[in-house]
Amino acid sequence: MIAEEVWQIEPSGPLRGDVEVRGSKNGVSKHMVAAMMGNGESSIHNAPEVGEVGITAEMLRALGIHVEISRTEIRIEKGAEIEPRVPDAFTGLNRIPILMLGPLLHLAGEAFVPLVGGDPIGRRPVNFHVDALRAMGAEVQVGDAGIYAKAKRLNGTRIELPYPSVGATETVLMSAVLADGKTVLKNAATEPEVVELALFLQRMGARIELSPDRRIVIEGVERLRGAQTWLTGDRIEAFSYLAAGLVTQGEVRVHGCPQDRLVTAITTLARMGAQFDINDEYLCATAPPEGLRAAAVQTDTHPGFMTDWQTPLMVLFTQSQGMSVLHETVFENRLVYVPALQKMGCEIEVFDQCLGGPACRYHDTNARHSAVVRGVSRLKGADVTLPDIRAGFSAVLAAAVADGPSTLRGVHHIERGYHRPFEQFVSLGLNITRQR
Repeated sequence: MIAEEVWQIEPSGPLRGDVEVRGSKNGVSKHMVAAMMGNGESSIHNAPEVGEVGITAEMLRALGIHVEISRTEIRIEKGAEIEPRVPDAFTGLNRIPILMLGPLLHLAGEAFVPLVGGDPIGRRPVNFHVDALRAMGAEVQVGDAGIYAKAKRLNGTRIELPYPSVGATETVLMSAVLADGKTVLKNAATEPEVVELALFLQRMGARIELSPDRRIVIEGVERLRGAQTWLTGDRIEAFSYLAAGLVTQGEVRVHGCPQDRLVTAITTLARMGAQFDINDEYLCATAPPEGLRAAAVQTDTHPGFMTDWQTPLMVLFTQSQGMSVLHETVFENRLVYVPALQKMGCEIEVFDQCLGGPACRYHDTNARHSAVVRGVSRLKGADVTLPDIRAGFSAVLAAAVADGPSTLRGVHHIERGYHRPFEQFVSLGLNITRQR
């Protein structure tokens, strides 16, 4: 049994330097699934080197899809024979299998995918996906081991999502592009990664119209072709490194992520007192000498404050003057990482009430989805185990400003979602070493 890698971090002052962000973890894997439907080779450029890519590539290969990965490019082409079953070995690894149902129905007429997984941030039910496929004419059975679906041909229809779910929107997109007739999707997610996927499908020959009021219209076509695309830089990673510079009183210049993907984040940080330098080459944020101010922030679907931004923001709150409030409205268990930060001295209290914003869909539940944070907290080094990707990055930020050394376990979570994070932190001047 291979020993788990751990990171030892010694605080080393302000983090300074340049970071180039590549395409997002959340975007690249969806593009890989879409590419399996093309007749001919597709290539995805500016791909990140993250664990999610490797997991998705192995799934595709198990289905009979050819996948080649270089440092920045992924080439994908479907094989002559398609295996309609995602192996049970991929049970619980990530959320990608559910997105393969529609493409497999088009390629093989049937599909089986094991139970989905991902970070333990709250319920991400599959019923939106299942209901959409059933509405398009598929026979779907949900069992203890996974989901089985069958359809001679999917049919266009009208679908309205109960909530603008990113995953369900992507399922409808990849199921409707080869369906018979027109599909109208209401209350769709409009996140940049969703639009980027739609643009890739359009390059493959899909007919997609992005209409006002969260409505997407897809006219099914007979076939798709291979296509090329360049992934835009990861907005989660960009924000995370901006936060790394701010929390350590340093200066990190982030390249590769356009300003329009960070509009709400930039304004939020500016209200806290951050000063920005933005041009066509990079974004950079610095804290004033007196430090950042407290804030009240509510996460929301795009174009609101992104739920994945709140974990590094929480560490920023601990180093800002005053009492800050965070209200999470997207996932009910997103604050699962708070105990790790509390162990490092972060003064955070979580509540099941809706604080810092209007009542959300969790207001009558027991979900502890709001947090009050006291700053400035004096952080201390600790031995902590990381529960998920974003929490892992935030623990690194807390360790970077702690009074003593820290040991972080479960760092594979960070490497699953961030492009070469260890090397990036080293380049910024963090005293970090690997151990087993």
